[in-house]
Amino acid sequence: MPGVREVWWERARCRTVDPDRLFAEGAAQNDAKRICTSCVVRTDCLAHALDERIEYGVWGGMTERERRALLRRRPTVTSWQRLFRTAQAEGSLTSNKQAS
Repeated sequence: MPGVREVWWERARCRTVDPDRLFAEGAAQNDAKRICTSCVVRTDCLAHALDERIEYGVWGGMTERERRALLRRRPTVTSWQRLFRTAQAEGSLTSNKQAS
């Protein structure tokens, strides 16, 4: 439809995956992370999870534990979406790289 803005999750690789696979525990989280590996909206997904402080599931290729650790390491970031967009514009972050 013209004039309708596409949202990132409409292009997510996981959109057709059983949600239980993305909210797995233990070693099964590695399977969920593999789904994210070649996703074109991985960075948008991760930024969303970090900005919204989503506590459960694999988002953008990171588990909840990995996201909590990242948030602790970078407590001054107020917008992960803005940080990632700036990094992409500067060429220091591709859509499939992770923040550190």
